[in-house]
Amino acid sequence: MGREPAKPQQQGQETDYTVDQLVAFNRYNPDIFPDLENSVNEQTYSLESNLCLLRLYQFEPEKLSSQIVTRMLVKALMAMPGPDFSLCLFLIPERVQMEDQFKTLIVLSHYLETGRFRQFWDEAAKNRHILDTVPGFEQAIQGYAVHVLSLTYQKVPRTVLAEAINIEGLALDKFLEHQVANSGWVIEKSQGRGQLIVLPRNEYNDPILKKNTAESVPLENITRIFPILS
Repeated sequence: MGREPAKPQQQGQETDYTVDQLVAFNRYNPDIFPDLENSVNEQTYSLESNLCLLRLYQFEPEKLSSQIVTRMLVKALMAMPGPDFSLCLFLIPERVQMEDQFKTLIVLSHYLETGRFRQFWDEAAKNRHILDTVPGFEQAIQGYAVHVLSLTYQKVPRTVLAEAINIEGLALDKFLEHQVANSGWVIEKSQGRGQLIVLPRNEYNDPILKKNTAESVPLENITRIFPILS
């Protein structure tokens, strides 16, 4: 993995540092540049190491690799609903953000954050050369879309689901079969509106569950507030 990392002595044996350990012990050491950049190209994902790399780029901007940062931001989109994309973007100089690929990724991030999935998939289709550099991107975004729908709906029309995850026809049938078998989804037929997908209830899409959750705050958590208010 790039340059051979430092090796600590442990009970007479040598053990390689992981990337996370390099970040912990050498956060501002430019010698770890190769290891951090290589980690971006691997299948594993570490927000902490990516943020560390971006901070090092700030100290040595001439070393900044647009290709590496692009791949990093694509992976950050895949981590939604986590704040990874915004955290990374904050450390990228504005002049770099003006490059076409970064402007595209910022637009895609906005579409995802606002639940505009049809616009997202349309824009993504125009920029496959950016997104296809990371395996599993489409599946990760589909998972995020399902997450958003599950927070919003108890029942969602098949057409809305199809638009959100960009799947239609037989592929959508297989997807639904899998969700029914493994995630507790139920399919209903609605007159004049095709299929309705019944999603599992949770405290976000069900007001009753939300109320019950709010009412079940442990007493000890409430009593801790009293000294603060007194």
